[in-house]
Amino acid sequence: RVTAPSGRTVFALHVPPAKKGAVTVVHFHGNGEELAQLTPLAWSFKRAGLGFFAVEYPGYGLAKGYAPSEEALYADAEAALWHLHNGLGVASPDVVLQGQSLGSGVAVEMARRGHGARLVLISPFTSIPDMAAARLPVLPVRWLIKDRFDNLAKAPALALPVLVVHGTDDELIPFGMGQRLAKAFPTATLYGVHGAHHNDLFVRDG
Repeated sequence: RVTAPSGRTVFALHVPPAKKGAVTVVHFHGNGEELAQLTPLAWSFKRAGLGFFAVEYPGYGLAKGYAPSEEALYADAEAALWHLHNGLGVASPDVVLQGQSLGSGVAVEMARRGHGARLVLISPFTSIPDMAAARLPVLPVRWLIKDRFDNLAKAPALALPVLVVHGTDDELIPFGMGQRLAKAFPTATLYGVHGAHHNDLFVRDG
């Protein structure tokens, strides 16, 4: 439990690496998940010799009593990362930021703020307005969206190495969005998982 500058309690899950100085993966989960469901993922990284750190969002799981918003997610993520760096002694060069689905927006913003040395985006979107427009193309939803999570606009300024992983048959976030994002980052690799959907990437290709 970490106390954020806002006064909110931020909940995080930390599994240290087996060897001091090994990379720690900071994972930001998707919209349909919460922190309590990430234990199997945490142990899979530990078995690979990596550390694992994940942050709960306001409005989710243990933090469900707090109101979620784009800025609240960013604030709590940064408070948790500050604790990781200063309280747990994991330096930013030893951190890989990883965001899945909704978490891609949080991971990109944390990279923009200087946290982490590498970035992994799993099933990412270009922006929330783009997502809304793709689902409701008749309505002017781009101008009605308060929380934008504009990954595409932030991408060109991020020079760190980026890996984009996306299922070619993703039914929620089109594969084309992952392709556009990969092209927008100065240094990015696109790894398409053939035939994979939004929620079966780890089943199809561990």
